[in-house]
Amino acid sequence: MERYVAFLRGMNLGNRRIKSPELVGHFEAMELEEVATFRASGNVVFVDPEGETESRLQKRVEKELDERLGYDVAVFLRSAKEVAGIAARAPFDAKAIKSAAANKGKPQIVLLGRKPTAKAVKAVEALCPDGDLMVVEDRELHWLPAVGLSETEVDTKALDNALGKGTTRTAGTIEQIASKYCG
Repeated sequence: MERYVAFLRGMNLGNRRIKSPELVGHFEAMELEEVATFRASGNVVFVDPEGETESRLQKRVEKELDERLGYDVAVFLRSAKEVAGIAARAPFDAKAIKSAAANKGKPQIVLLGRKPTAKAVKAVEALCPDGDLMVVEDRELHWLPAVGLSETEVDTKALDNALGKGTTRTAGTIEQIASKYCG
């Protein structure tokens, strides 16, 4: 049985409010097991006892959440092994991280629906403001903003246009999920 982490886009923002027990209940109603949430930002860990393909499972979870919640929920699914791998990556050196932290910048990971094309990666490079660092690896964009997210000059809509919609988590959140659930 495969363990997965579903990263849900836009949860507990604006009118999209859901408490962890309710979210757990929705996943359990889908006959998924060992369901747990991590923080209130749409991170759901679970085991798929049926062994569906990742693609099929992701589509099913999206469809059922859309129906249960009454709005579109973009789901970015990763196996526990993938989450552990993402957490282990270190695309930025300690000096760059320390420099960014002095201005409230923290390493971010944008989870994407698919691996970007070479053309999309070039578009991302063009969108990267001076001082920020961006590295695309597999289905993730690792981003080290030179400032806090609220002050960044990155055009997130242009990023979505280049890469397809994604959902962002701090690298620390991914590391904590990996440590707790993906060992």
